[in-house]
Amino acid sequence: MRVENKVIPSGEQLAGFLEGDVDTPIYMVNLLKFKEKAEYADGRETSLSGAEAYGIYMNEVVAHLAKVGAKPVFGATVSRLMLGEVEELWDMVAIAKYPSRHAMLQMMQDPAYLESEQHRSAGLAGQLNIETKV
Repeated sequence: MRVENKVIPSGEQLAGFLEGDVDTPIYMVNLLKFKEKAEYADGRETSLSGAEAYGIYMNEVVAHLAKVGAKPVFGATVSRLMLGEVEELWDMVAIAKYPSRHAMLQMMQDPAYLESEQHRSAGLAGQLNIETKV
């Protein structure tokens, strides 16, 4: 099994996200890997670590989630690998519940969310997003 962290979904992944059942609730499992030092797309100087930049995003995203009827469910630091093998562990796991894929997409397109998203991108070396349904 090959694992590759990303920050932005591929065109194929985004197309799949927009197909099929877009109206039932989903839980998005996020496996997060942080950069050692935050790197903003606009090139600004910062003393923030990747985790600190992502922390700004985490604080702000709660309001963005609420605007679309979503909510954070769980978040914790990864402490160790119990089973299996990976070259490198993720730093954090976070789970959010969305009323639908449509709601998640609505949030991701909101200009206010995009302002907060800059901290996410600055802090993340990559992540895996795993969509789950009950």
